[in-house]
Amino acid sequence: MTEQSSHPFQLPRFYMPYQARLNPHLDEARAHSGEWARAMGMLEGSGVWEQRDLDAHDYGLLCAYTHPDCDGPALSLVTDWYVWVFFFDDHFLDMFKRTNDREAGRAHLARLPLFMPMDLATAVPEPENPVEAGLADLWRRTVPAMSADWRRRFAEATEHLLNESMWELSNINEGRIANPVEYIEMRRKVGGAPWSAGLVEYATAEVPASVARSRPLRVLMETFSDAVHLRNDLFSYEREVQDEGELSNGVLVLETFFGCTTQEAAEIVNSVLTSRLHQFEHTAFTEVPALAVDAGLTPDEVAAVAAYTRGLQDWQSGGHEWHLRSSRYMNEGAVEERSPLHGPTGPGTASADVRALLDSVGAERLRAYTHVPFQKTGPSLLPDFALPFELRLNPALERARENLVPWTQRMGMLSEGVWDEDRLAAADLALCSAGLDPDGTPEALDLSARWLAWGTYGDDYYPLVFGHRRDLAAARHCTARLSACMPLADETVPPPANAMERGLIDLWARTTAGMSRRQRAELRASVDVMTESWVWEVLNQLQNRIPDPVDYLEMRRATFGSDLTMSLCRMGHGPAVPREVYRSGPVRALENAAIDYGMLINDVFSYQKEIEYEGEIHNAILVVQNFFGIDYPRALGIVHDLMTQRLRQFEHIVAHELPVLYEDFKLRSEARAVLDGYVEELRNWLAGILNWHRNVDRYRAGYLASRAHGFVPDRIPSAPGPRPVPEPSASGMRPSGNLSGALGIS
Repeated sequence: MTEQSSHPFQLPRFYMPYQARLNPHLDEARAHSGEWARAMGMLEGSGVWEQRDLDAHDYGLLCAYTHPDCDGPALSLVTDWYVWVFFFDDHFLDMFKRTNDREAGRAHLARLPLFMPMDLATAVPEPENPVEAGLADLWRRTVPAMSADWRRRFAEATEHLLNESMWELSNINEGRIANPVEYIEMRRKVGGAPWSAGLVEYATAEVPASVARSRPLRVLMETFSDAVHLRNDLFSYEREVQDEGELSNGVLVLETFFGCTTQEAAEIVNSVLTSRLHQFEHTAFTEVPALAVDAGLTPDEVAAVAAYTRGLQDWQSGGHEWHLRSSRYMNEGAVEERSPLHGPTGPGTASADVRALLDSVGAERLRAYTHVPFQKTGPSLLPDFALPFELRLNPALERARENLVPWTQRMGMLSEGVWDEDRLAAADLALCSAGLDPDGTPEALDLSARWLAWGTYGDDYYPLVFGHRRDLAAARHCTARLSACMPLADETVPPPANAMERGLIDLWARTTAGMSRRQRAELRASVDVMTESWVWEVLNQLQNRIPDPVDYLEMRRATFGSDLTMSLCRMGHGPAVPREVYRSGPVRALENAAIDYGMLINDVFSYQKEIEYEGEIHNAILVVQNFFGIDYPRALGIVHDLMTQRLRQFEHIVAHELPVLYEDFKLRSEARAVLDGYVEELRNWLAGILNWHRNVDRYRAGYLASRAHGFVPDRIPSAPGPRPVPEPSASGMRPSGNLSGALGIS
């Protein structure tokens, strides 16, 4: 666009490698959706839309672009879903956001899941408004063609889309703008792209249930979601921020976080969008084919995953084309001003910007693969963390220190070429446990220190052994064997082949005594998340690929052992708190804010150790350096600012969101006391992690220089001699409710 004086910024150059194609059944879908919207009461008389609004928005065009290959009836049904979801959004805006009526908004949202029964024979209430009427009709027409697994996943995505509207409403009421990580996470739910991915399955092929929640397909969906939402934020900034007073917009979020101009924020949003598309392509070309082999998918299942992936690509290009043409958005002249230099012309080719494609394939894309390892950094720079939580240390610290050494020796961790007693002492993992769990029993502290030792040893082991040998297959085999070391009932456990297996077998027996099968399954799943994330790190190491920023932050939680830590803690709380409370948005946001602060502490302290001495690429500061093309001090400043914002979010949730959650769930005093105690445990966890990093030799420049030439084994280690006899198990020991799980400390 040549003139933008009347607009807040000029649209950036978009990366869009896929051509938009138009479904030939467009006119049929347009006509059907108009009739359907009127029948549901969404037009004249609704107080939200009139016919001219629906015509101007042209959701038929959106769906014809985003679902170019489905037949006429399927396109009409998908278009009805989009008419419904946009009507829901505008209805919620007019009825509840503009009026700041939180109670009425919550009551409205609480009824909607009733119209999505898993079994269509289940009676539903009589609809009281067009939103309810539309949802009841669409659910009845859609779900007979889909499996029970798809129904559950689509209903979950729909409920997230609906319920997280309350997060936006709360932020409007408070005048609060989210931090970037919080925004990405919440936008996925309230923005609806995971919901859109479910409709892509309906229009193309349903993905096999066995892999629907796997990392590769999850990343495809999340990168698709983030790109869709960030693109929408760029086009809708003027309408949302300037007209509607909306605070949930990525451009505004980054404008506030960086303190930059709107134009600069728009360019950064576009860079993140481009990075997410690159991540989508990387996952589709590398991780999805491996998943098909590992999961033993049939040819039909492989074809279904391929069709789904292509469907997500079609949505990206088609959604972009629609944004260029819909009257909802800031796009005047965007189509007409394209020149042949931008690529092919004619119907369906407007989004194929060849110049932008070549630019992105060049410096931006290749920069992630061209990092030179072992660059000299000097001692890690440490900002003022300003953590306001009091440190307390468990009085059984010295006992735990004394007991940890012989345990690691018996498990074989000091004889495989990865650790020796000097490295174990430099880590002082009992000190970390003593801060994380200041009130635990001596036995619980011993168990905590051993989990920390096991997780840290594994985090060191994978890159040193499998990464050094460039043996991804062995890393995957090792991970599968570790999962087999955690029986749910009476399964046979394989004889341990190395210290990790021996240590996990011992810890599993001590930790799960007295647990139910469901609790064991949850705990095993959390350990699997951590060990599988170590394989992800090895894969990046083999490719010399610095991760995408969003993918890094989310996977760093896994490599840090966050799922395991939180799982152990929640089990220790007992049954007072309902499970759905732990799954609620505020509690998960509270946990993630604390986890992110803790793992970024680790990245800040370990920068010299990882970058200069280990040739590591998994460090948030390096990821920021690579993404922005900036130096170490500036990248550290951005990471520290993000840490500060995550800490503020933690405190905001405690002060403002948890009290509302207590009321929403009508929690009794016992449950409220447990959650208040959980907050205190998280504070102890953060204070303990910061204290540990400040006081151990593991990250100090002098120690690193003395141990610059570490041990590099030339084979997968295995412990010699007979299987050692473990110490007597603390029979019936339950998790103490503390946050001292197996951190994968770098």
